[in-house]
Amino acid sequence: MALRIKLTRIGRRNDPKYRIIVAEARSKRDGSYIDLIGRYDPLPTTHILEVDKQKLREWLGKGAQLTKGTARLLRHHLK
Repeated sequence: MALRIKLTRIGRRNDPKYRIIVAEARSKRDGSYIDLIGRYDPLPTTHILEVDKQKLREWLGKGAQLTKGTARLLRHHLK
C-alpha cells in the first residue's frame, strides 16, 4: 500500500480550497483518505496554508511520499 500526501479540492466553483491529506496512491483525487493534515486556500485575498507539522513528520516517517504539487507548495510556504 503506497501512501501519498496530496491535495483534494473542496469549495465552490471559482472559489477553490484544498485539504492536504494522506491517501493511497491509487485513490481518486476527491476520494476517501486516511488522515487530514492541513488545508490550503490559494486565493490572493486570504492565501492560507495550515499544516500540522507533527502529523506531516509522522506520515513521512511511515513512508508516505509527497506528490509534486504538494511538495512544491510545502517547500515554497514552509521555509
